[in-house]
Amino acid sequence: MHTVFLDRERELALLKDRYRSDRAEFVVIYGRRRVGKTELIDQFIARCNNGVRLLAREESKTFQLSRFAAKLGEFFQDEFLKKTPFADWDGFFEYLSKKADKRVIIAIDEFPYLIKEDRALPSILQDYWDSKLKKSRIFLVLSGSSISMMESKVLGHRSPLYGRRTGQLLMKPFNFTPILHYVGDLGKAIEFYSVFGGTPAYIMEIDPRKDIFTNIAEKILREDSFIYKDVEFVLRQELVEPRYYFSILLSIARGNHRVGLIVNDTGLSKSIVNKYLSVLRNLQLVDHVVPITEGHKSKKGLWFLSDNLFDFWFRFVNPYIDDIERGRSDLIISDYIKPHFNEYVGRHFEPIVREFLEEMNAKSLLPSRFTKIGRWWHKDTEIDAVALNEQTKEILFVECKWRDKVNIEKVLRELKEKADFVDWRKKGRKEYYAIFAKSFRERIEEENVLLFDLKDLENV
Repeated sequence: MHTVFLDRERELALLKDRYRSDRAEFVVIYGRRRVGKTELIDQFIARCNNGVRLLAREESKTFQLSRFAAKLGEFFQDEFLKKTPFADWDGFFEYLSKKADKRVIIAIDEFPYLIKEDRALPSILQDYWDSKLKKSRIFLVLSGSSISMMESKVLGHRSPLYGRRTGQLLMKPFNFTPILHYVGDLGKAIEFYSVFGGTPAYIMEIDPRKDIFTNIAEKILREDSFIYKDVEFVLRQELVEPRYYFSILLSIARGNHRVGLIVNDTGLSKSIVNKYLSVLRNLQLVDHVVPITEGHKSKKGLWFLSDNLFDFWFRFVNPYIDDIERGRSDLIISDYIKPHFNEYVGRHFEPIVREFLEEMNAKSLLPSRFTKIGRWWHKDTEIDAVALNEQTKEILFVECKWRDKVNIEKVLRELKEKADFVDWRKKGRKEYYAIFAKSFRERIEEENVLLFDLKDLENV
């Protein structure tokens, strides 16, 4: 089975392009745990065949410098360094500056651990970068899983390193397409992506030969599964006050997407909820979405969990931890997950369809080249996807149904009724409609109506 890493080729190409430059490079790679940063660095070093990755740990500065000296001594074949560790960070950077007259990749992985141990490190690195390293041919990579630490201590304008980097990559989980390539079967891929999301480490855990419920039982609802504890671990690593954040994430997973509903559900004040949502958004854990016809400052915004596994965990795992720890995963699947599973997957089918629409739009497979694609809602009326062409006044309304044997005429009638509420270029616009479903009861031929079942989408 091929590795999901194959779809980091774009990031690899960007790094290799910088590697070919003749100047010193200082690249920052950051993103949540398990998103594939270390794998990217290792692949980059392997393909250039000229570099070393130094992994920081939560240990004393003396231990860190000793391990780094041993690793660099081995890489540069320096017997003296292997036996004589660096006394301090000055010694470490002085050594690198002497070795950087030729192109070499030096990657420091999990850099925030080093800063925790020695707060002066960023200013020491700044001094060596300004005085020596930026005139060398070094390719320095700093990576880290703590987004908040990387943004404040490395990238932030108050950091001594501000303005020194020559490039940065914020690595995010995959979208749906790589997961489809990995799983192979479209229907199964939609279910797996809805539950496990696009984080490479979670996806590599699944067994596509087994059904989704077996995978949930074996890979999530077990005390010894790393995924079972990982959501909690990621949050505790990033957040100072986890219990309030947990309450907010749990509330969103239950279906409370407006700030007012989250406030009512959690009992927290509106100012606290807004403040914590802002932090969660900066950490890439929640998304703030506004209707496609509104500007980004619209007050109609809704909040969603940005990672499907987090959504699944807060919806179906966190409330039943006592049962899981008593070995009752069968009960959780039969009583809590299966009765709501189609509805849960249906919610995640909508963004997958929007991804398909983007793909079809790029390939000119839609009736127009649309300039914007997104969700639309107003009060209690929602449309799963709307595509706009602002130049030609064309608009496409889309309904998604994660069901078999969908009655097209009924769904189309309801979609047209909802479309009438969309107050965009009302005079003179051209309307199209599309329905996406697992399968249809029977197809109809109607002008300006597009139909896509799973077989059609596989062809796309």
